[in-house]
Amino acid sequence: MPETLSLFLAPSVAVLLLLFYINLRVASPVLAILIRWLRWILFALFAAQSNEQLAWIDRPFWAVAAAVFLLWFLLESGFNWLKVSAISLSPMPLFPRYAVNSSGDEWPTQQRLLKVRDWLRDNRFTPVQALKAELGGGIWLRTSVYQNHDATLRLHALFVPQENGAITVCFSLATRTANGRRYVTDNLYIPFGGFYPESWHVERMPWRRSLAKLVARHLERVRQSGDTVLVWDISPIDDINQQQQQMERINTELGYLLPHADREEYGKITPEGRFRIWKEAWLLDYLGIAGRYS
Repeated sequence: MPETLSLFLAPSVAVLLLLFYINLRVASPVLAILIRWLRWILFALFAAQSNEQLAWIDRPFWAVAAAVFLLWFLLESGFNWLKVSAISLSPMPLFPRYAVNSSGDEWPTQQRLLKVRDWLRDNRFTPVQALKAELGGGIWLRTSVYQNHDATLRLHALFVPQENGAITVCFSLATRTANGRRYVTDNLYIPFGGFYPESWHVERMPWRRSLAKLVARHLERVRQSGDTVLVWDISPIDDINQQQQQMERINTELGYLLPHADREEYGKITPEGRFRIWKEAWLLDYLGIAGRYS
């Protein structure tokens, strides 16, 4: 192994640990991608270095590193497939029903998240309703819904809980038009793999964490469509629960979800649907690329 590479590994591990520590606090999906790549590469290099020192396999350093790199891919792929299968068999709803959040904890008090709320106020977004949905095991997905000054743009701020207790905030913007279309722009990083209604025009941008840029992109999409926008005249909870029911029906009809009668025995998601989730999870985890939607 080249001496220069040995000098590279130790500081790289220190950088990885530092990034991991930072992300425990900020819960950034973009930073998580960098951490995954660095962890993957360092694992392969350290395995190859250990092989040179202990002479386990009589192969060149880079051949061992490449083999371990591929082995990591296979192991993580298998682990991800098991996670998708576990989600399919679990009681966790894929399209949960929302309820009004009246507990007063709709907006976390972390400083970085309070700055987001300040931006919304400064840009004439007003709160409409606070919602929550139980994902299972006492885990709640909290959503604060805002509207712009003329009530033509509805913004959902979703607070996604992490295993370490940190919170990631994602945004979903929606506009309805007079011809029945629904334009949605979001930066969700959670794999979906399913189908949207034909009247929905969805663009997912996991890399775009800036709310200002996400709003600008959404307004540009609506403007380029040339459609006449409508004022939101339905409450957020009624709208989102209606859409959740429609999404479940469409995804069952199109073969992403199994019929209700088969779910207790085979799980909620069809084999094709599981593959779609597995593939999108890989693209999101390592490239930040979501599925392509109309």
